[in-house]
Amino acid sequence: MILKTKIADINDVRNICGIENSNIKQIEELFGCHIDIKGDQVVCDLADDFKLHLLDEYFEMLQTISHNYNINLTIRDILYIKNMQDADNLEECYTLYSCRHVVGYTSTNKPIYPKTIRQIDYVKALSKFDMVFGIGPAGTGKTYLAVIHAVSLLKAGKIKKLILTRPAVEAGENLGFLPGDLKEKIDPYLRPLYDALYDSLGREQTDMLIEKQVIEIAPLAYMRGRTLDNAYVILDEAQNTTNMQMKMFLTRLGFNSKMVITGDISQIDLPSNVKSGLKTAIHILKGINRISIVEFEKYDVVRHPLVAKIIERYDEEGV
Repeated sequence: MILKTKIADINDVRNICGIENSNIKQIEELFGCHIDIKGDQVVCDLADDFKLHLLDEYFEMLQTISHNYNINLTIRDILYIKNMQDADNLEECYTLYSCRHVVGYTSTNKPIYPKTIRQIDYVKALSKFDMVFGIGPAGTGKTYLAVIHAVSLLKAGKIKKLILTRPAVEAGENLGFLPGDLKEKIDPYLRPLYDALYDSLGREQTDMLIEKQVIEIAPLAYMRGRTLDNAYVILDEAQNTTNMQMKMFLTRLGFNSKMVITGDISQIDLPSNVKSGLKTAIHILKGINRISIVEFEKYDVVRHPLVAKIIERYDEEGV
């Protein structure tokens, strides 16, 4: 059977094809076929009638998104829309592309949008709730979106301080045995947080705000004994907290403050006899008003397409 689908608008043809037909090449790989674009016609020969139907449905969705929502389709969009089709949830794409809004901007003024339905839910929770848990695999944007949202509130003067922390499990939080001053000791464990800040603020402004103590980046052990008012506090890698550490952190919440706790309970680095504070917290705190728990899935991974496949294979093996 030969599929012949017409794309009405020439601008949509360019958008769907991508730079140097990069999107089409990805679609060919996803459907296992060769696709020709002849003017406004999509031509594909597939022996499998059902696959041909799916490809037709897929191109119809691409055309709708491109034309109605003025979206510049990227490889990430191509993959996510196919994931939604595989999950028999293609209709959610309308929700994603019609409802998405700018979370914040990078240091080069590039707008940052949610890239999956779950990210939209997460961003809404960040705006609405005092405490948000973002749980799920690596690459789902849990920490990155929280940093972008926090920086947007900082720029708007809605918070006075941004605090980013994570447990330095690899060092057992016994930092005295590591060489160098405090900053040199903890920086390797906090590097992902610096990367998100540099992307959203630029290195120079980030360093200036750290120097002025408007932004604070510190290991979790340094949160003890503090009450954090007018602050946006992000705890990253929370699966590596103990129950006592998590309780200590959560009870630091002050007035006019937000706390975001992110982690992946499939990546716990604690000793086998130590319970994860994150697992305990999401179990006992469910249902409390003003606390939101957003759970991401492998479909929400927005890194290289191989990352989602790797996660899926490890899940299948129970590793």
